[in-house]
Amino acid sequence: MHVVIMGCGRVGAELAQALEQQGHTVAVVDQDPTAFRRLGSGFGGRRVSGVGFDQDTLREAGIEEAGAFAAVSSGDNSNIIAARVAREMFGIEHVAARIYDPKRAEVYQRLGIPTVATVRWTADQMLRRLLPSGAEPLWRDPSGGVQLAEVHASTAWVGHRVSRLQEEAGVRVAFLTRVGEAMLPTSRTVLQEGDLVHVMMRCDQIDQVEAVFSNGPEEGRS
Repeated sequence: MHVVIMGCGRVGAELAQALEQQGHTVAVVDQDPTAFRRLGSGFGGRRVSGVGFDQDTLREAGIEEAGAFAAVSSGDNSNIIAARVAREMFGIEHVAARIYDPKRAEVYQRLGIPTVATVRWTADQMLRRLLPSGAEPLWRDPSGGVQLAEVHASTAWVGHRVSRLQEEAGVRVAFLTRVGEAMLPTSRTVLQEGDLVHVMMRCDQIDQVEAVFSNGPEEGRS
């Protein structure tokens, strides 16, 4: 998958290197050409100088072929504008933005763009939001048989009950993260856009679970 990253600070550089190590192609956009030194000489992706929410700059970075976009510059406004351009103008499904102000993060997450306030921010958290199956388990029991993981749910699940998702995937949804806050779902909880789904499952279920979460509900069922 091709990933475009806006911002080549510490997090942007770490994220670019991690994605490249996982076999993805990466383009990094930054207004300051000297920032690309953080990527190191071994980085094989594109380095694009320009404003990260400019459509021509994004096209130069390969946004039209991208599967994910990350906005991790030092400015909240720039990050959210760029994230919205990627989502709304180019139709990128997997978009995430770093936001320094937690109150702003809550507002923007209501727009369907996953955000994390910088006090809790790591490159690993960004990977979990950009790659549907790219995250390491959040927890695994000592026997190695059961794990807790954040699994990406397709937008096709929005408006459906968590109980249906559990039934079709054969797992237990441990909790949701909604607008930056953790919540325990009930039998009546309906998935909303931007929800992060945390699932308890057997370690041998991961492929099956990711398929159900990605494909959406089975047709013909209410």
